[in-house]
Amino acid sequence: MPAVVINKHDGHELDAVSDAVDDVNVLKAKIWDTQSEFDSIKDKTTFRQYENACDRVKNFYKEQHEKQTVAFNIKARMEFKSRKRARMGIWQAMEMLNTLVDDSDPDTELSQIEHLLQTAEAIRRDGKPEWMQVTGLIHDLGKLLHLFGSEGQWDVVGDTFVVGCAFSEKNIYPDTFAGNPDFHDAVYSTEYGIYEPNCGLDNVMVSWGHDEYLYHVVKDQSSLPEEALAMIRYHSFYPWHREGAYAHLMSSKDQLALEAARAFNPYDLYSKSDEPCDAEKLRPYYEGLIAKFFPAEIDW
Repeated sequence: MPAVVINKHDGHELDAVSDAVDDVNVLKAKIWDTQSEFDSIKDKTTFRQYENACDRVKNFYKEQHEKQTVAFNIKARMEFKSRKRARMGIWQAMEMLNTLVDDSDPDTELSQIEHLLQTAEAIRRDGKPEWMQVTGLIHDLGKLLHLFGSEGQWDVVGDTFVVGCAFSEKNIYPDTFAGNPDFHDAVYSTEYGIYEPNCGLDNVMVSWGHDEYLYHVVKDQSSLPEEALAMIRYHSFYPWHREGAYAHLMSSKDQLALEAARAFNPYDLYSKSDEPCDAEKLRPYYEGLIAKFFPAEIDW
């Protein structure tokens, strides 16, 4: 058998190639949190203008702030675990949601499928990973709660906040919390309420709605990474990821979730002024991406 001759340089060259591949993989993994470029020319002062919002928006938040109590949040979570509402695929869910206009949103009256596609397309144009594009596409599908028998829109949409401790002044329309029974509770009205310092967001109740619902739907039925799950769970938690509230409840683990929510927010918020999307033209591309992260049907 002829001898095998090994070039003494081969090992070094192989190591160099391996190191280069590792470097590229690190860059690919981190690209999700680089600054968004698509919104660089947008006038951001025109978004989230709640003081000038119409009565529909103001009345929505008053109702939400008065009804999102600890008791309601416990009940909502128990009901979620007790039954399945539907079984269908992601695109079918998007089409089902298309009849809803969000009463809490001062920035758009577009249908939900338009907003989902605008968000996903903005992420795609910025060259973000496929998992983040899919996250943009599905992030509001939790609004299906409104079609599954919610008590109104107040327990589905709107900015989220922590219940079980003092309501932050950094919430939208903070004065309207005075009508919430928990506002006057001896425990719930304190800084930490029923929680411990730095207990971590996994151990607190953020007001029930489409974020929390969709997070629980997809976390065990998809291959989405932790960053994606944080984007879904906390994208409406504006007092936290935008205003810095509730930091006293965070653990060190929550820093990645905060970075993820902040990285996702520009695409969710500023894509609302983009041109409408052609759903049928984009459908084959996004159905291909969906299939990489989800089975054909999931439980809702």
